[in-house]
Amino acid sequence: MAANKTSAIADQEPVDILFALQPGFDMLDFAGPLAAFSKAQHNPTDSSTKAFEVTLAGLEPQVLSAQGTIVQSQINFKEAHERLEEFDVLVVLGGNVDEVVKKETEPLGLITAFSDLQKKDPARERTVLSVSTGSHLLAREGILCGLSATTLSDHLTTFENLCSDAATRYLTERTDVIEDARYVVNNLRFELTEDESPYTRRASDAGRPHGRKGSISFKESNTRRESIARRAAMRLGGLRVITAGAHGAGVDAALYLVSALVDEQCAEEVARSMQWTWTKGVVVDGLDV
Repeated sequence: MAANKTSAIADQEPVDILFALQPGFDMLDFAGPLAAFSKAQHNPTDSSTKAFEVTLAGLEPQVLSAQGTIVQSQINFKEAHERLEEFDVLVVLGGNVDEVVKKETEPLGLITAFSDLQKKDPARERTVLSVSTGSHLLAREGILCGLSATTLSDHLTTFENLCSDAATRYLTERTDVIEDARYVVNNLRFELTEDESPYTRRASDAGRPHGRKGSISFKESNTRRESIARRAAMRLGGLRVITAGAHGAGVDAALYLVSALVDEQCAEEVARSMQWTWTKGVVVDGLDV
């Protein structure tokens, strides 16, 4: 099934999301995006049309959060590696990241393996989303080299050092660290004609449906084919990389991803049902419309 999947949504099958829960993860980083993804439906009045399927991976069957809450994981990290091709989105959370970096434990290996999948198979649309200091783990693995990113504002210096160390280690470009952004999106969307830039979602698209293939929104929009060759030439094989700031910014980033993988109307409905004011972030070389 996973090997043949080329779009995040095909015939409205749910987007498969993997949450990586390291010991001491931040509960707020987890709960906000989880709520947003869980509420997203193609038809807001039909619960059978849910847009996302969530799987929780952890080191142990029960994972203790930084706040003392225990969350039951569904699979361990070993199984997550074995099933990694099934997932469209990997969510990396903040909390206890200094120890993860110091001891080089999971989810560092999972992050690298997910990125490698995109490089080997650019026809598949994949996204990695970090919340709060989860971006430190992306930085440690070199995922953010040459990209733009943000993190929890109180940890900017540590984040910048991790990004700088990675650039030196991999002999590549440094990360453009953006302060005070709710979230930062790299490699945004790929519904393109041959003469369109792979980096820009045009301002003229504002207010028009622009969902992924197979979604109701995409079928109602102008049909535009994506260029796999162009995606393959992008950094990380076109892996969409989103870094969010503080806890609440994780919800904003999740709403952006709902808008990108389903449609804008779905994201707005999720925000309404959560009584959440969606604050837009920074989309690199594009417009967050």
